[in-house]
Amino acid sequence: MTPDETVTALIRACEARDLDAVCALVTDDIEYDNVPIGNVTGPDGVRSVLSGGVTQAAEQVEWVVLHQVATGDVVMNERVDRFLVDGRWIEIPIAAVFTVRDGRVSLWRDYFDLETYRRQRP
Repeated sequence: MTPDETVTALIRACEARDLDAVCALVTDDIEYDNVPIGNVTGPDGVRSVLSGGVTQAAEQVEWVVLHQVATGDVVMNERVDRFLVDGRWIEIPIAAVFTVRDGRVSLWRDYFDLETYRRQRP
């Protein structure tokens, strides 16, 4: 897969709430940084962050990619991450950067406004 295809597959795996597929698409030394919250490393770190919002709290997940560009091993996208929680959609605008190494994501950094999320929580 190209870096662009790898990131698209990662987004689709998140939407499917398939953490095994997500972890298969990241390197052993990945840095996953939710900028306003902090970063984790490794597939286990990614799994721990995503298990809270993607698989446990949300009934459904949609990550709508508005724009995505790739140059070399760097992929950037603008998206709206949507989570169905308690029958209500929570929507968070995201700007993200990814670095892909040997077909897997080695850096994943999401920039978003934490207050936008908090205001929508039931």
